Amino acid sequence: MIDPARCPELLTPAEMGEADRMTIAGGIPGIVLMERAGAAVADEAARMAPSAGRIAILCGPGGNGGDGFIAARLLAERGYRVELNLLGAREALRGDPALAAQRYGGSAASAEAFDPDGADVVVDALYGAGLSRDVDGLARVCIEAVNAFASRGGSVLAVDVPSGIDGETGAVRGVAVRASASVTFFRLKPGHLLLPGREYCGRLALAEIGIDASALAAMAPRTFLNAPATWRGAFPRLEAGSHKYTRGSALVLSGAEHRTGAARMAARAALRVGAGLVALATPGGAIAVNSAHSTAVMIEPFNGLKGFAALLADSRRNAILIGPGAGVGATTRALVEAALTGKSDRPRSVVLDADALSSFAGDSATLRELIAKRGRATILTPHEGEFHRLFQGRDDILSAPSKLARARLAAAAVGAVVVYKGADSVVAAPDGLASIGYDLPPTLATAGSGDVLAGLICGLLAQGMAAFEAASAAVWLHGACARAFGPGLIAEDLPEALPGVLRALT
Repeated sequence: MIDPARCPELLTPAEMGEADRMTIAGGIPGIVLMERAGAAVADEAARMAPSAGRIAILCGPGGNGGDGFIAARLLAERGYRVELNLLGAREALRGDPALAAQRYGGSAASAEAFDPDGADVVVDALYGAGLSRDVDGLARVCIEAVNAFASRGGSVLAVDVPSGIDGETGAVRGVAVRASASVTFFRLKPGHLLLPGREYCGRLALAEIGIDASALAAMAPRTFLNAPATWRGAFPRLEAGSHKYTRGSALVLSGAEHRTGAARMAARAALRVGAGLVALATPGGAIAVNSAHSTAVMIEPFNGLKGFAALLADSRRNAILIGPGAGVGATTRALVEAALTGKSDRPRSVVLDADALSSFAGDSATLRELIAKRGRATILTPHEGEFHRLFQGRDDILSAPSKLARARLAAAAVGAVVVYKGADSVVAAPDGLASIGYDLPPTLATAGSGDVLAGLICGLLAQGMAAFEAASAAVWLHGACARAFGPGLIAEDLPEALPGVLRALT
């Protein structure tokens, strides 16, 4: 098995089918690819089952079923007690699945007789990632039997994706197998990472089956697993001549005196991730509280819109964050406009989070106009509720079939990189480039976590990292900090875990 993080390209089911076809056209027979896939399934099932245990394999009539037949043969040869059930008639199989069934040679009971009780492992080889309709009839009955087995503590291994999961969107097609583990081939698919599919896949195992890398290059995929391999080449590096101004200067807008904590956490994250200077743009009433709680982060007082514009006039401030604790309303809208359209002698990036987004609820068109006015690199970081508020009235976006599709449409609509947050955070650029979060721990679901993420993005932008790469790197670092800290995490812990994560990254 190979580490998915080292192979970050994600392929839709259609793209995976094209990779198969190109490889077969290049001289590798389809049955050879199927044999390799079946061997990977057998290896994974053997890891999950005791020696000479009972393995129940549920096969469908297509390619996944062919993989199941090959796994059944190999497991039987290893001494496992294999019971295989087939959806449909064996004589109706065609092509490589028929050849795989012929090579198996053992009996194949009907799906009506499928009974997983007493098995050490159930192998779900019913449907693959390309399922485009809801599961019904006998297939649904079988999946429900697998899930009942799993609910009693049974181990379930899915081939490719759990049957019933759409490999492109992660949607459940009526009903889906809840697997303990899933073994897939060559590259992961979006449905392995997008919710709810991610919750059904269990542990992911990725097998190399001999598909040529030239097939991947020919397809030029636009969706990636969010791992260092996706953005590492753009990550900031210190040089001998580096000083605080070459590392960039970030300005984070603070809220009023009773709402300062969110901005302080964001500012500290921006400083921790490497920005040379970070300042809190602080309204008069919040000067004392921010000064009392900040040391390395600088305090820059301002009074009203003109005062904020004066802070922006310092062209060394090349990354601006507005949103955490800012307050929702016309005042925040005006500050956002100033950040997006004010003059600057050098490139400037803007991060809009939380209240900055809610201040444009239902008015994403105005936000697009402001972003386009000076063409500044802009990143929006909405969670689910903020996303729906910002794009209310845009049914073309909100009704898209997956989180990935919604993020891409939103990014194109506003002309900005969108970080659509959640357990499956999607980063999407206006040109369609996208990354999907991998292994983001649930401990991130804590107050202030999003403010820290916005600060990480701002700090990376200050150091000159491009918007898509900065957003993707920040999402990964955010998750890595939570994993490093472990249980009991609160938002303030995230920046303090960052040095260890950065050491491991380099």
